[in-house]
Amino acid sequence: MPWTEERVELLKKLWDDGLSASQIALRLGAGVTRNAVIGKVHRLNLSGRVTQPRSTAPRAPRKTREPSHPGRPAAGPSMPSSGSAALKSYTRPEAAPRLEALPEPKPLRLLDLPKDGRITILHLSDKTCKWPIGDPGNEDFCFCGHNPREGSPYCEYHARMAYQPVQDRRQRRSA
Repeated sequence: MPWTEERVELLKKLWDDGLSASQIALRLGAGVTRNAVIGKVHRLNLSGRVTQPRSTAPRAPRKTREPSHPGRPAAGPSMPSSGSAALKSYTRPEAAPRLEALPEPKPLRLLDLPKDGRITILHLSDKTCKWPIGDPGNEDFCFCGHNPREGSPYCEYHARMAYQPVQDRRQRRSA
């Protein structure tokens, strides 16, 4: 799109009228983009825009609004912070401690693996535990192969290792 004399004159007139670069690009049409208008304005050294004088009248105070997340305190106790409110911590109610401890599962041994002592990736199915045993780079790498727990890819023992309740993790962290 070449800049003809007529287009340059129209650009200058529209710029002086206070139109934005996007509006000027739409008026010029024929493949003129907002960036092309801005580039031409700079190359022509057209004067910058005069900013409108700001009002000296005081602003009305902001209205308080309801919290966007029900259940969270609107302005409850939180740690002091500066900057983004996204980083403020909110206090959460403590979880009730578990009354009875889960019994420890009996550990599995490699000797307990089915038939030939190993399940390769080729033998995995929805009826086998998919817990990896060993280093994938070694020749003796295999998978557990026991019957999985209902709705889990792992057997009971490995599911307890993989999915630890949040309460237990918090208790260990605080201890």
